[in-house]
Amino acid sequence: MSWPSKQTLRRSAAAALAAAALAVAPCAGAQDGDAIVLDARKAWAAKDRPRLAALRDRALAESHPLAPWIDYWALNARLDEAAVDDLAAFYRRWSVSYVEDRLRNDWLLELGKRRDWAAFRADYLRFRMDDDREARCYWLLTESLDGQAVRAAALDAWLAQQRDDDGCELMATTLAGSGVLTRQDLWLGVRRALQANRPAAARRAAALVDADAGRALAAVLDNPARWLARQPDARVRADRAELALAALLRIAREEPEVAAAQLGAWERRLPHEHAAQAWAWAGHRGALRQLPQAADWYARAWALLPPDAADPGWLPDTLEWSARAALRGDGGASPRWRLLRRTVEGMPAGQRAEPAWVYWHARAAKALAPRGAAGDAERAAADEALASIAGGMHFYGKLAAETLGRALAPPPAPPPLQPAERDAVRALPGLQRALQLIAIGLRNEGVREWNFSLRDLPAALPRDRALRAAAELACEREVWDRCINTSDRTSAEVDLAQRYPMPLRDPVLRAARDAGLDPAYVYGLVRQESRFVMNARSHVGASGLMQLMPSTARWTARRLGIDYQPSMIDDRDVNLRLGTGYLKLVLEDFEGRIALAAAAYNAGPSRPRRWREGAELEAAAWIETIPFNETRDYVQKVVSNAVYYGLRLGDGAPSLLRRLGGPVGPRPAAAPPENRDLP
Repeated sequence: MSWPSKQTLRRSAAAALAAAALAVAPCAGAQDGDAIVLDARKAWAAKDRPRLAALRDRALAESHPLAPWIDYWALNARLDEAAVDDLAAFYRRWSVSYVEDRLRNDWLLELGKRRDWAAFRADYLRFRMDDDREARCYWLLTESLDGQAVRAAALDAWLAQQRDDDGCELMATTLAGSGVLTRQDLWLGVRRALQANRPAAARRAAALVDADAGRALAAVLDNPARWLARQPDARVRADRAELALAALLRIAREEPEVAAAQLGAWERRLPHEHAAQAWAWAGHRGALRQLPQAADWYARAWALLPPDAADPGWLPDTLEWSARAALRGDGGASPRWRLLRRTVEGMPAGQRAEPAWVYWHARAAKALAPRGAAGDAERAAADEALASIAGGMHFYGKLAAETLGRALAPPPAPPPLQPAERDAVRALPGLQRALQLIAIGLRNEGVREWNFSLRDLPAALPRDRALRAAAELACEREVWDRCINTSDRTSAEVDLAQRYPMPLRDPVLRAARDAGLDPAYVYGLVRQESRFVMNARSHVGASGLMQLMPSTARWTARRLGIDYQPSMIDDRDVNLRLGTGYLKLVLEDFEGRIALAAAAYNAGPSRPRRWREGAELEAAAWIETIPFNETRDYVQKVVSNAVYYGLRLGDGAPSLLRRLGGPVGPRPAAAPPENRDLP
């Protein structure tokens, strides 16, 4: 729960647990022999190669269970001087383990920097994770050098680049020079770089077109409004159209209304595809600011494209914000639903199949169907689409079920695990190493080892059974984040107690009761905030079960009259008391609306106050149009979690719609004044 630049500076604790953002103290169960591991980790961070070498030799001699990690740190620290034989020996020692593949990833990047393509090619074919974009770019370059057709894959990898790296830049430069990447591809790279707010990358991409294009784009980016004003009043094509589009994209990033005003004059001078791209980007940036005219800008973009255009070539986010702009649009019900339907039908198949867009497309189809018998077939098809997601345990699965009039019910209990199933999974060395790493405070390493090890569950067991056995092992060790995340991976067999565990039942119920909160809501929020990791700490300093920021903890303690010291923030009961106390104050400030309160808990109270202004929306539409991806996902999951915790706590009539409440709009006139003191 921390709010400085929410979308970029903070992830929810659930996501942070799977990244390098948590600092967790060693567990009380750590063994004396684990000191060698912690010493090696410190030596690796300090780049102390001699110390690492000595600790590695000792760990191997003692057959320490975490020797693979110490060996990894030692070789990783001297990778710049390592030889192929060093890596081959390491791979043999730790075959089919996480550290083998992790070091292979590191080595592939080193080989790419060395331009050792023969060794790179041999090793890449054994890279199991294959999730490193830079390594992927190096690989596509080697494929192209060998005469393979790689244009489509190379273009996708280059356009998806989010930071400067040697592999993707080398690939793009080489493939542009050889003509594999076309002039049109390179201008597309300019667009995508500008939309990602990477102007330096856009300049490099333009320079790959040719030197004149590079110089021209530099002039555009220096002052896009001035560049546009100096252009003659005539239609533009080819490179000139790309430069005009670049200027409009750059303006729209910070001033979408100014860009829209410019487009009023430029639309007739641009090719339709370019004008549509500019209107869509203005709509995207306007929708993020919740400007009501964003829906109109998107409508103008779609109108410039052929009615049967299946994919306009826009960014996935731009398409999604077209749908969200439609949900917030105030142009009347039919225009709103028509824009929503057109948008979803213009999405690529994979995106269109996501539950959110299945749901909203079905809603649009039903709203636009002719009355009476003439619309029966369309309504039936929409209901069939809703039924296709209604069994999902996600937010939109519940929403679809209730929209169809179905009562929500827990999934059927799966058959109990058998001792042989448990034993087969518990014997996996990777899972044991992961638990030991987590126990001594190396949570980041432990989580990565655990997740990788789930790839190699016993083949003799059905995957759902093996995943449940692994989740059970994590639950027994009270490693709740691995318990939940592993159980979440099952498909046919759902163990509700694993997916929605209730550790610390008495303290949580007591804190909820004392604060006057629904315990299912508290459990749903804690599950999303920390996954019940009591000493979790996010990279911006939020702490404990309820992920409190120090300043919020101090403020709430004063408000509740608690004698508080900063060191108390990690105390289980204090953290729960302060977190539930703060949540209650937030809930009261938002008239008891749990979705708004969850958004405030995640993003700070001032943001949802702004987000509720404008047209009144049904609660699900309001949540879908939250401008921060993290907060939108957080609110959906907290409310969805609360439904299942309600079931576990004896809620006889679970309902997502009941928890969401009525429409969301500006603060009611009869409501008490806002609590502006809330941090």
